[in-house]
Amino acid sequence: MAPRHLPRYNQTPGKLTTMTAIEDRPSPADQTMIVDALVVGAGFGGMYAIHRLRGMGLSIIGVEAGGDVGGVWYWNRYPGARCDLMCVDYSYGFSDEIQQEWTWSEQFAAQPEILAYANFVADKLDLRKHFHFDTRVDSATWDEAAGRWIATTDRGHRIEATYCVMATGPLSIPKDPEFPGLADFKGELLRAAKWPHEPVSFKGKRVGLVGTGSTGIQIVPVVADEAAELHVFQRTPSFTMPMRNSRLEPDYVAELKRNYQAIRAVARASHLGGVRPVTSRPFFSITPSQRQRVMEDAWSRSGLDFLGMFSDLLTNPEANEQVAEFVRRKIGETVNDPITAEKLKPRGYPIFARRPCLDTNYYETFNLPHVHLQDCLEHPIERVTEKGILTTAGEVELDTLILATGYDGLSGALMAFEVKGRDGHNVREKWAGGARSYLGLMMHGFPNLFMVCGPNGPAALANIVTLDEQNVNWICDLIDHMREHGIGTVEPTLEAEDAWMEQVFALAELTLVSKANTWYTGTNVDGKPRGLIMYTGGFFRYNETCTAVAQSGYSTLTFGRELASAR
Repeated sequence: MAPRHLPRYNQTPGKLTTMTAIEDRPSPADQTMIVDALVVGAGFGGMYAIHRLRGMGLSIIGVEAGGDVGGVWYWNRYPGARCDLMCVDYSYGFSDEIQQEWTWSEQFAAQPEILAYANFVADKLDLRKHFHFDTRVDSATWDEAAGRWIATTDRGHRIEATYCVMATGPLSIPKDPEFPGLADFKGELLRAAKWPHEPVSFKGKRVGLVGTGSTGIQIVPVVADEAAELHVFQRTPSFTMPMRNSRLEPDYVAELKRNYQAIRAVARASHLGGVRPVTSRPFFSITPSQRQRVMEDAWSRSGLDFLGMFSDLLTNPEANEQVAEFVRRKIGETVNDPITAEKLKPRGYPIFARRPCLDTNYYETFNLPHVHLQDCLEHPIERVTEKGILTTAGEVELDTLILATGYDGLSGALMAFEVKGRDGHNVREKWAGGARSYLGLMMHGFPNLFMVCGPNGPAALANIVTLDEQNVNWICDLIDHMREHGIGTVEPTLEAEDAWMEQVFALAELTLVSKANTWYTGTNVDGKPRGLIMYTGGFFRYNETCTAVAQSGYSTLTFGRELASAR
């Protein structure tokens, strides 16, 4: 069994020229650091990027805002935090040694185990020595004369790098609610996306939770077990299905480890980049009674089975509505109070168009006498007060307020600091009408800048770890091609970028995912351009397209200048 509690590593940033290991540097932190590659982010994408680039013999440095590796799992320590992808999908496939040495305990791993896994990988591959932790990038600017990116950090570093890899993640910029008075609250204020590292007690407290997306749905049953009262402030109810998590038996784990190679091959050839149940069966291809049996059976087994039972639920509105109504009936059967049950039933958007959620006793929790649903569609929140939350129905007094109000998803991370490309062009300006890139990996006008899990790839619609590996491999293969041929810069042509975005938008019109107001479409952030900017053609087709670009000799990219060494 892999260790669950691993030591935390802290490095004190210092100055260094031409570096491969941060632990070798002196201090203070006011001298320029010159490297081949800068990686921003220490989540699964950033960790793998450091590993691959180092293996190519490049000098590297990583920058991470958190105090250690793990990305979103370093920050998300809220009660009930758990991955809604099976651990067989939510783990690296590039190293059989890691696969054989690490053992998962549950089918859907909880946050402490996922973070322990990230720590295990960082230890195994000796990755921490390349990272500056507790450090944020303030700006990244392309220096045309030098052919390098110049990055500055909030710790006073100046980093010059030939290649800049943004592994900032699709969900890393938390979003506070937009109603006034948040600073007035005198009680305990907790943000799910930046949860304290020390234990939080809810015993005997009146707790309020704002937000009923996947995070809020995980928090509710756990906090309800301890709190004296729990008020759940809901504006838009989510569709959520039972997770039905299970412990992994030793015999199954042994089978899993013997068959990892074949499992990963199937995942890479799939629409989602994973191995959750899927079918080619359209909804109306079987009789009503057969459909009912299929839905009942899938519901009884797990939410993942339910997600994969029909092939056309995101393209056929009538099929989608019948499945949505099945879930609404299940809510009515589970929640005792009919008024509360009706308020919990999602309406007005297609099922699975918002991020589908998996839960453990979420609806059952509303049968507890101390759990109260506050309907913010009927009685909107007016403001936060010193004592709690004021709605149009009156004030709800609270001791603790939890914000589970989501993220500025997909594009938010790269727009959170200043990124300037050729001729001073800014990413914020380029993306003012919505994120634009080529393959979700590169942008015209931003030479040698690469994105891992960028907003115009499959992003949140595919298994993110498989996508991270695919993206990093493609980026590293391109860098290897450039170095082999003595090429200094690369960027996509404007025509290639425009053609890719036309394909992204055309595919978006074919799916019901574009029909809901979600972070997928940017509508959860005031002033953000609305539209589905993710590639919806599936992971396998996306990977085929990326592979074809490489096999063409990167004909859609523009190469320039001779390669200048970082040393």
